[in-house]
Amino acid sequence: MSELYVAFCAEHVMDINPRVLQALEKTAATDSVTIKLPGSHNLRDAERLSDGDALALSKCLRGNKTVTALDVRYNNITDAGVAHLADLLQEDDSSLLSLDLMFNDIQSDGAELLAKGLKVLTHTHTHTHLCVCVYIYIHIASLSLSLQCNSTLLSLRLSNNKIESRGAMHLARMLQVNSTLRELELADCHLDTQSVIALAVVLRANQTLRSVDISRPLLFSLQEEWAVHVSEMLVVNVGLVELHLGKVGLSDAGVERLSGGLRLNGGLRYLDLRCNRVTRDGVRHLADLLQHHPSLEVVDLSSNRIEDEGAVFLSEAVAGRSSVLRELSVRSNTIRTEGLLSLARAMAASTTLDHLYIWGNHLEEPVCQVTCPTGPAPSPVRHVFNPPAPPPQAFGELMASGRLPAEQTDVSPYEVDGRALLAEASHSLRRHYASSTPPRLLLHATTPPPPTGSQTL
Repeated sequence: MSELYVAFCAEHVMDINPRVLQALEKTAATDSVTIKLPGSHNLRDAERLSDGDALALSKCLRGNKTVTALDVRYNNITDAGVAHLADLLQEDDSSLLSLDLMFNDIQSDGAELLAKGLKVLTHTHTHTHLCVCVYIYIHIASLSLSLQCNSTLLSLRLSNNKIESRGAMHLARMLQVNSTLRELELADCHLDTQSVIALAVVLRANQTLRSVDISRPLLFSLQEEWAVHVSEMLVVNVGLVELHLGKVGLSDAGVERLSGGLRLNGGLRYLDLRCNRVTRDGVRHLADLLQHHPSLEVVDLSSNRIEDEGAVFLSEAVAGRSSVLRELSVRSNTIRTEGLLSLARAMAASTTLDHLYIWGNHLEEPVCQVTCPTGPAPSPVRHVFNPPAPPPQAFGELMASGRLPAEQTDVSPYEVDGRALLAEASHSLRRHYASSTPPRLLLHATTPPPPTGSQTL
């Protein structure tokens, strides 16, 4: 492809971009190739891609069966350049499955051109990601209209676009007829109460969407009307696996309402409630839910205020035999020694919990201690003569014993002047579940057991 690029530039009297030429030269002739040309790399004397480079790339990729992904984030591509990429999408023999245009200079006309390109995509594609994060209002009406006819797009990420209520309403109408979309991200899109409620109502009938992110809407009412509709949606939706409700101003009353709907839901695996107003009273309802929910594996409670009492409620739920929770984040929740030690004891007793994130709380010395025995292993005789060692009681002990691996928590133990302390580690709870889990492992989430009794909405 590098020869085609050089020839095209010579024919059209265009300057050769060294970055593009280098990326094409490194491209190997395999079945699945990703061309990465992000403009965010700190390369000396490197030029960001322009519309002319987009034209040259689109011409070089025509008829190519090996390139399946194109990453051109953080460049200077405008609507004119998007027109060339949209023409590439309309090719019958295009093999492009992933197109990443985040943080370019794309406006309404460019988004509409992409929508038209997606509208005529052939049915031979199996997985197409469209990531268009721009600062200017996207022509969401054209995009939603094309998605009504599109049968290939599986992931639509529009986070950090100010689509506002009108754009969200277009997407809600699209979800009424679209049966192929699996992931929808609308975080920080200036949604209001009306649009959040509309999405929740539509999801009662749409059973194909696996992941929804509506974090950080602009909700000015404290009555949490939207929580009622989301709870009712969770009662009847058997396909949703992942739900992000971060920064929605959720209170304890809202958690109680959501927990009521989740008790009749057997499919949700990932619940994101970070950066809300949840306290110990709300966590009590969530802890009761964890003891009965058959599939909830990941819960994010970061940046709330559950304190010690809330941590104790969670510990009792996690230690129970019926809990299937595998990953829990309670970062920055004003938890002190009592609550953190109860979580450590609960993890030692749990058979499922293997990820725990606690940074941002009060990590005092009792929480950090490492006192695991270092002598020889006990002989395999009857416990009457050789009783087993007590379970770990602190996070330092959990990590030293191997019960909590270093890559599955966000703290790391160290010692200074004989004092045990914990430092922050560069690990965090995974942000996505449905897109990172093989489809075969999501099978049980799509066919949960029917709830007992009837539910009137």
